[in-house]
Amino acid sequence: MNQTVKQSTEPTARRTLKVPEALPTETIKESPLEKLKSAVFRKKPAIQEIVREPTSGGIIFRLSEDQKDIEILLIQDSKERWTIPKGHIEPGETAKMTARREIEEETGLKNVSILSWLGKIHFKYRRLDKLVLMTTQVYLVQALDKSEMPMKEKWMKGIRWFKFPDAIDAIEYEDIEKLMLIAKKKIRSGDLR
Repeated sequence: MNQTVKQSTEPTARRTLKVPEALPTETIKESPLEKLKSAVFRKKPAIQEIVREPTSGGIIFRLSEDQKDIEILLIQDSKERWTIPKGHIEPGETAKMTARREIEEETGLKNVSILSWLGKIHFKYRRLDKLVLMTTQVYLVQALDKSEMPMKEKWMKGIRWFKFPDAIDAIEYEDIEKLMLIAKKKIRSGDLR
């Protein structure tokens, strides 16, 4: 068998050389755009588990000195979002017990009265390969001692009393905002059960 070998007329730089599989290939450096694309569009790990996290908290209010305005106590979380005090329900606790405990832990307020249940908030988020389904029971809570000053925990960015319209503007979560409007209606009507 007579084979004729053709010589390539292409310049050497354009020739594609085949590398045997056993030899390592040259590392190709990604451009900044390719790095950005791979970071943004990287595939998240598949969800392996669904976790339910029951939590509880409260919309804390007080009336102004002249009894005309409602003030709402909000905390600012580590991501600078204004929200209500809330936390996980511990084994053996009721949602109401948790609301009282979390309010005391997160605000320092001890002299409060839990007046009524306002509703539930449901939301979900992803934690690595887990889907977390969180349900928060929310109560209407009255601060009874106007001289008692709220104290923030170390992880918080802030804590303060807002006039009701300012609290509505500051709150980051639409579901909590809706419960705040229900709270206002209850407070104004005197239906605090």
